[in-house]
Amino acid sequence: MFEFLRRKPKEQAIIALDIGTEIVKAALFTIEEKQSVSGEVIGKRAAVRGLGKIRQRLGDIQNGVVTDIASVVHNCQEAIRIASHEAGLKPNQMVMGIAGEFVKGATSNISYKREEQDAKINLSELRNIVHKLQWKAFGEVRKQLSEETGYPEIDVKLINTAIVDVRIDGYKVTNPLGFQGKEVQMSIFNSFAPLVHFSSLSSIADELDLDLLSIVSEPYALSRCIDFEDGNLSAIFIDVGGGTTDVAVVSNGCVIGTKMFALGGRTFTKRIGVELNISFQEAEKLKLAYTADKLEQKSKKIISDIISNDIEIWLEGINLSLSEFKNLEVLPSKILLCGGGTHLPEIKQALNNEKWYKKLHFARKPQATFIHPNDLGNIIDETKQIKDQQDITPMALVNVGIDLAGEETVIQKALRKVIGIMKV
Repeated sequence: MFEFLRRKPKEQAIIALDIGTEIVKAALFTIEEKQSVSGEVIGKRAAVRGLGKIRQRLGDIQNGVVTDIASVVHNCQEAIRIASHEAGLKPNQMVMGIAGEFVKGATSNISYKREEQDAKINLSELRNIVHKLQWKAFGEVRKQLSEETGYPEIDVKLINTAIVDVRIDGYKVTNPLGFQGKEVQMSIFNSFAPLVHFSSLSSIADELDLDLLSIVSEPYALSRCIDFEDGNLSAIFIDVGGGTTDVAVVSNGCVIGTKMFALGGRTFTKRIGVELNISFQEAEKLKLAYTADKLEQKSKKIISDIISNDIEIWLEGINLSLSEFKNLEVLPSKILLCGGGTHLPEIKQALNNEKWYKKLHFARKPQATFIHPNDLGNIIDETKQIKDQQDITPMALVNVGIDLAGEETVIQKALRKVIGIMKV
């Protein structure tokens, strides 16, 4: 597939693959050192060297679930080929995103009482603590997902897991080794999907013949993409794709949970098609012309009136998703938007102007703004093609890829070993 490429020495080329309902996006990136003004190495960042986009056929994906594996594989291969050709690099690793109506994620806050509080935590004890807490968190979230979706627990697959916060007697730490204390508290994020959904993506990954670093929950990736210096970001992330809307809630830098519902850009396209008695393809062209402000005033008014009917239903989906975060005393008032569907002006207008939030526990009126590529401080766009909110999701996967391709922390190693033992 990549015969025309020559692998450059010592460069690790990674693909971030966002398999969307409408478009497959492949971003090829390399990782480099991030330096301060004085030249001191302060971390790592990604340089996006190539970007490939291929439009899916209408029947390839429905409600975020792959329905034609062979066709989606072909589209992914083409998107990767375009990105690789542009970068002049042959990729050898991949981060793949997963979303959809049945992908669920939640953070469990669990504590462990140590028997010998004066003893320093060693590696053996750390692994034991992570093992016990992850089993407990896993059981809680998997049971919740099974109840919400109707799938038996045995048919639910763990997609990705991450320890997002560690505290010893209330004191936040990044590496628990060597600390003393009575109580270890961990916030563990677990994301799950039905086995049939996960299996289709695994099949696609196998066909692409790249070393799979991870299949990542896209709402989780979004919730981690903006790097605030104090680490205390509180916000609601909303990604409106072609088939689904993904919602992630972050409070004080901790991912509280993710929700999805099957209403995205295609819903508005179908409504336009039905109301005007035109084909889906014609309705999509009309919708894109509307979002690009290329219609005359009369046509613009007609499309706006048609869309506003479904906006009310979409807002109900947002309301229902946020109402499930009952463990939060107050919902964050900052709403960050991304995804191709947010090109519809009614999305942002409705969130800022309608009274949809009145029954939810906000401390003040929520305010919605777009996520811009410049907000992702750990990513450099060498392609000059990443323009707006439509490209944020693949960039969020790139951001996750920086950590996945780097050296694991002690606590990440402990968690990986536990997951291997659990075989979930």
